[in-house]
Formats: sequence, structure tokens, C-alpha cells
Amino acid sequence: MPRMLRRTLLLSSLALATPALAAFAPTPQDRADIARIETYLNGLTSLRAKFLQVAPDGGISGGQAWLSRPGRLRFQYDPPAPFLLVAAHGQLVFQDSSIKQTSQAPLSSTPLGMLLAPKVALSGEITVTGMRRLPGEIDVSIVRTASPGDGGLTLVFADAPLTLRQWTVTDAQQKETRVTLFNTELGGSFDAKLFEPVPMPSVGGGGG
Repeated sequence: MPRMLRRTLLLSSLALATPALAAFAPTPQDRADIARIETYLNGLTSLRAKFLQVAPDGGISGGQAWLSRPGRLRFQYDPPAPFLLVAAHGQLVFQDSSIKQTSQAPLSSTPLGMLLAPKVALSGEITVTGMRRLPGEIDVSIVRTASPGDGGLTLVFADAPLTLRQWTVTDAQQKETRVTLFNTELGGSFDAKLFEPVPMPSVGGGGG
């Protein structure tokens, strides 16, 4: 379980061929919604929320999340889950206190890095692979154009007003981890230390 979760969160793309990008021909409505989503995400500087995570094996965990763009994230899991996930300094770091192990990956090689980028542009370096509309909801799926094998990210927004409420990370093995945000508070500033890993008595290698 910890190794599977760690691989999912760090989103390794080891030993996989780069798949071809799925064809997606945006409609005028798609293009208008993509522009709205870009504007929303680039205006989203920080948030604090509770989260509920569903892992690929169906395991459910929750905790407190902080996001500070660009490049910073903290997922503090509630007990008994012994996990901490932080992003800062261009790295995504996962810690499992039960085995005193730290793993990390470049943020730029993970799907979450697309959300935490200094400027979100859903074109060029990012490719939109699909959109879906439901009553009161808009979903957009994205990958890095040059490296879709790193994994994808589907962002789920409530509409009217546009509000980020969920994302699904698809890793290189096509396993999905879904994170739902609730009790979200937008804005605010957080101490930079919040996004640092905690000291561990023994630090493992970067592999998963």
C-alpha cells in the first residue's frame, strides 16, 4: 500500500513509451470555457481546504490541504495515515513516517506541476485532451504536450461561479487518484515553512 500510493503521488513514468496524444477538436464553447479556466487558475494564488482522497486501490484518506501558487502545496493527511506530501523548490516530496522514508520527484515531471505553474496556459506546452460538461460542472483533462507519458490531470470545476472542487491525477501506469476539496477558503498567505518536508531520522533514496 505505501509503495503503491507513493508511486501514484510521485507519478513516475519509468520504462513507459510515450503515447500519442488523443485527438481533441475544441468547439467554440470549449475554447471559451478553456479561456475562462485559464483566467480562473491564474487568479488562484492560494487556498486552504479539507480534502478527501480516493487511491487507485479504493483506499480513502483525508486531511488538510494548502496551495500557494506558484509551485507550493501541502497535503497533511489525518491519522492514522502516516503521509505528508509537499511541493516547493521545484520538487514534489512524499514522506511516510511509518517507515521513515522520503521520496521525491521534479515537480515539472508530475501532473500536479501543471496546476502549480507560475502561469497556466492550456495550449502550447499543455494540451487539452478532453472536456466534459454536466449540470453545474465543467471538467477539463490536460497533459504536457512533450511528455504525455508523465501522466495527466483532470480538473473539475463547479460552474457559475467557476470554482475548483476536484482533480484526478492519472499516473504513467494509468492509475487514478481522485482528490475532492471542500470547506475551501480562498486567498491568504502561508508561512513558507509549511511547504517544507519534516525532518526524518532516516531518509531513503528517490526511488519508489
